[in-house]
Amino acid sequence: MTYKIKEKGDNMQNIDNLKEAYAKLCITTGINLEAGQTLVISASVDGAEFVRMAARHAYEEGAKEVHVNWNDGKISKMKYHYAPMEVFEKFPQWYAEGMVSYAKEGAAFLSIINQDPELLKNADPKKIAASNKASSIAMKEFRKYTMNNINSWCVAAIPGKEWAKSLFPEQEEEEGMDMLWEAILKANRIDWDDPEKAWNEHMENLSKRINFLNERSFDKLVYSSNNGTELVVSLPKGHVWTGGGEYNSKSRFFIANMPTEEVFTLPDKHGVEGVVYGTKPLFYSGNMIDGFYFRFEKGKIVDFGADTGEDVLKGLLSIDDGARYLGEVALVPYDSPISNTGLLFKNTLFDENASCHLALGKAYPTCIKDGEKMSDEELEKAGVNDSLTHVDFMIGSEDMKITGIDKSGKETPVFINGNWAI
Repeated sequence: MTYKIKEKGDNMQNIDNLKEAYAKLCITTGINLEAGQTLVISASVDGAEFVRMAARHAYEEGAKEVHVNWNDGKISKMKYHYAPMEVFEKFPQWYAEGMVSYAKEGAAFLSIINQDPELLKNADPKKIAASNKASSIAMKEFRKYTMNNINSWCVAAIPGKEWAKSLFPEQEEEEGMDMLWEAILKANRIDWDDPEKAWNEHMENLSKRINFLNERSFDKLVYSSNNGTELVVSLPKGHVWTGGGEYNSKSRFFIANMPTEEVFTLPDKHGVEGVVYGTKPLFYSGNMIDGFYFRFEKGKIVDFGADTGEDVLKGLLSIDDGARYLGEVALVPYDSPISNTGLLFKNTLFDENASCHLALGKAYPTCIKDGEKMSDEELEKAGVNDSLTHVDFMIGSEDMKITGIDKSGKETPVFINGNWAI
């Protein structure tokens, strides 16, 4: 589907001002930075201008220090072309220890992404799999601080030249970048008269859905679509629906993904049965995986396939045993604001907010009552999946039907024709 840039209203005329507003929103609404706190930003060198905006707003909000971890997609591409396999089987321990050190200090973490969706299209899938496994092992301790919401964290995006060219191949570079900027800003409600108020209202609307689902406490969800999806997902005792924003260990509210349209929980690790088909391409580690399906028995993927990128998908599922189980169940209406753009962003941050989705791998412990206080053994006993990876994939469709079934067997329509029925 071709994305057509909408006629610009008054609020889209001065895009530079909107970029500033967006950078500030990442700090004040996404991270919700507190005075005296350290902020760690991870970003590409291509996004230096925006990173400087975000850093300035962080300091204006009272940040003690802003530390930036820079990366460069072009150099990463060179590495996969020239470096031997042994390089990908290791991960710099100094980096992992540095991130843990910042987390222990109470830092907040902002990731600003703009990567070419097919950066590593021609890279050796074995190198990609080895690198992902090595980094996942090394960063396991750090991820506990984010996945347990101990520290505030946020993932946001800005345009990149290769990303814009991939989405708008017929446009000149500058026009393509402007179109992608507009799409990102609109998805994040930056074109509203008062973006912060718009986000507050959005959080309230998501809270209504969350409250309904938590009150019903369904025993299982049953999915069906004309594409062949027939899936039953059992939910563990004490599961918690969440979404929008969350609270860190200091009870400070933050928004982990900008944009976000989802409400989500975790499945019972061993309680997934049936088959599910992807409805949007998955862009993973600089590669596209498309035309894929998974078949589950007792929670585990026992069969899978893909028309494109099957070797990369196989590498993902081979990271560890937990990669073949689900860690997240997320509900997003088919007519979400992002879906209604008609644009495939080729970026999970956006595409997962245009479609119901599931995630392979690690579950968020915060999605089960007192999960953040549980040991790994207690989480496993409660049916919570653990893994070195966590990868979302999209399954929503225009005709998707989702039915909630409670412990008494009563059925309640949750989604009809791809949208909320409640």
